[in-house]
Amino acid sequence: LPAAQSEGATGEPVDLERGKYVYDSVCFACHMVGLAGAPKLGDKAAWEPRIAQGMNALLSSVINGKGAMPPKGGRSDLSDADVAATIAYMVGQAK
Repeated sequence: LPAAQSEGATGEPVDLERGKYVYDSVCFACHMVGLAGAPKLGDKAAWEPRIAQGMNALLSSVINGKGAMPPKGGRSDLSDADVAATIAYMVGQAK
């Protein structure tokens, strides 16, 4: 895969540049500071148990919402592909 791509939950390529864009414009608001228990970007210890659940579980959590996080982080206009790309980006920052 090209450097700017990775595999998402379904094994299909995701656009990590798009994932970074979505993170920088939406997800950072909670994940930069750990608001309401959101795992901070790059916090390996916080992300490890989440990553261990697998990409499908992460995708389901974001699409459906979990805890204080609303479905799709409150951005129902995001496609599932956008969500998958963003998860792949965020997981990549925690490895």
